[in-house]
Amino acid sequence: MTATTSTDRYALRPAEAADLDGARSVMLDAFYHDLGYGYRPEWHADVIDLEGAYLRQPRHALFVAAHDGQVVATTGVRAVAPKSPPHPAWLAERYPEPGTAQLYRVYVRPGHRRRGLARRLVGLARDFVAATPGYERLYLHTDTRVPGAEEFWRSLATLVHDDRDANPATFQTVHFEIPLRRGAAA
Repeated sequence: MTATTSTDRYALRPAEAADLDGARSVMLDAFYHDLGYGYRPEWHADVIDLEGAYLRQPRHALFVAAHDGQVVATTGVRAVAPKSPPHPAWLAERYPEPGTAQLYRVYVRPGHRRRGLARRLVGLARDFVAATPGYERLYLHTDTRVPGAEEFWRSLATLVHDDRDANPATFQTVHFEIPLRRGAAA
């Protein structure tokens, strides 16, 4: 697994059991404050059992950025392909299990944004996926109503499908694939 990196008083590392309460807090705050719909058990079960969802699964990982001992940003990887519905059938076929890793829970507390934390955590996640046997691709989707989300992902990933008009009252979903750098992690 990726070692700890420390820059600008931030420690970026794979999550440990001691990080889970802080990571959960970052995620729940994002659901309520950034996304505006709060905790939804049908979408967020992994957040309640972070240890089971990320730490006990060898093909899953959770990365955190800590500042002064507090978790301020998260990024997760899970061996879960997009499902149809709600996503288009052709998209689910393009990203089948077990070869698809999906990026989850890329959140940064507001006071720590614009410092490159999300970009660096996504880099750790991409290196993890590239080094994990069986993964062929790294997929994600985002809601473009989150300020800066679409621009951020367009800077790192390849647009696969713009689905924002499918249900404009509920979501503004855009799907991306992040190119893997094979051999980047050792």
